[in-house]
Amino acid sequence: MSANKACNQKRGKLVVVSGPSGAGKTSICNELLRILPNARWSVSVTTRAPRGQERDGEAYSFVSRDEIQRMIAAGELLEHAEYLGQIYGTPLKPVEDAVARGEIVVMEIDVQGGAQVAERVPDSVRIFVLPPTMYTLKARLEGRQTESETLQQKRLNEADGEIAFARNSGHYQYFVTNDILDETVARVLDIIKKEQDQACSTHS
Repeated sequence: MSANKACNQKRGKLVVVSGPSGAGKTSICNELLRILPNARWSVSVTTRAPRGQERDGEAYSFVSRDEIQRMIAAGELLEHAEYLGQIYGTPLKPVEDAVARGEIVVMEIDVQGGAQVAERVPDSVRIFVLPPTMYTLKARLEGRQTESETLQQKRLNEADGEIAFARNSGHYQYFVTNDILDETVARVLDIIKKEQDQACSTHS
């Protein structure tokens, strides 16, 4: 038991959380960061404007299209993707440094990014979050009250394709349906622990 505990503390993990917009990814990630003592958030860069109460440098760093294209060309991003006309990406070095320190890096990205991470970091934990129903997803998007009806409909149209890609690509090891948040978080915590234990047995 003590050997496993020491191993868990020593070895870091990259945890990817993906899913359609409105599935509850951010709420799940926030709970993981609150509960896990050695977890840290992977701050993405994006060309989109801040939404609601978002602050630069917390969930996202808001940058120009020229700057993000420079980062892509320089190989500074672990993954990047374009979604609804905006570019998103994950700076590589902060992730590498945190995992090397034994931390759990929580990354919320779309399926394009998830596929890139699966190729570049095959021992990452990749989880896809599903809504209970598409009706639930629609209600959650409407409840945000931060986007136009047109953009909400675009997100719903994208959701079907994202779910199909995640299921068919083989890039995601786990699928969880987010109905009751506490239960979903408990399942994700179990997945992370299982993956850490497997890493310990492989490297012991």
